[in-house]
Amino acid sequence: MTFLLLQTEDYLLPCLNKQMFGIDCLGCGIQRSLVLIGKGEFVEAFKMYPAIYTLILLALVILINFKLKFKNRKRIIITLAIINLLIIVISYFIKMNHLIN
Repeated sequence: MTFLLLQTEDYLLPCLNKQMFGIDCLGCGIQRSLVLIGKGEFVEAFKMYPAIYTLILLALVILINFKLKFKNRKRIIITLAIINLLIIVISYFIKMNHLIN
């Protein structure tokens, strides 16, 4: 399994924003974070992309929603989406602040 994950890193998509403008985008690190989760490096995955676990949770809730229609599903999905957006934006500004200083 580790061999497959090591090869996966060779095929990650490059960030066009970083290539064109030289700065990270809001999604930079998500692919590498998923690879780290696959390797079992959960803390490193969080450090790479802090919103990874809440994004996985949101994706699971959305997928479950297709099969099971549960009460307050819209409110739960919207709340998780807002939490994810906040985590992504705040962690991006923290990362960019560390790069500048």
